[in-house]
Amino acid sequence: MMSVTGNGRWAWPVVGALVCLGLGTASGLATVGGDGSWYRELVRPLGTPPSWVFGPVWTVLYLLMGLALGRLIFRKRYQAVTVFGIQFGLNLLWTPVFFGMQRIDAALALICAMGLGLVATISMAWKVDRVAAWLLVPYLIWLGYATYLNAGFLILAK
Repeated sequence: MMSVTGNGRWAWPVVGALVCLGLGTASGLATVGGDGSWYRELVRPLGTPPSWVFGPVWTVLYLLMGLALGRLIFRKRYQAVTVFGIQFGLNLLWTPVFFGMQRIDAALALICAMGLGLVATISMAWKVDRVAAWLLVPYLIWLGYATYLNAGFLILAK
């Protein structure tokens, strides 16, 4: 049995961070290889950042998500872990759907569902581990911004 003050307390967050970062990176790499002309030709909504911003932002967010996930696993809050897993699965699908399939509409549906799952996860985490909940807040903020961009791309594509 791991003690709350022992090394086990940190093992799950570290593993969670590495797993989330690894899976997030794999999702992004799944669409690498195309010439990117489809995305370059899209009309961009106001406030769209340069492409190079996304890699560093998502790296930090995946690490924070993983730390939060690990804390919830350590505390055996499996309902929150399950909801996190569902929204994270949607997160991993978003990049291939948006960039690979070029389905802006389906990507918007995914990101909206992701946001609902994230809000539910934060709410559940707040009751048992406020640090875990706060670790997910930057992701929630970015997800709101990303939802705006996704909706803007959809509106401007019509």
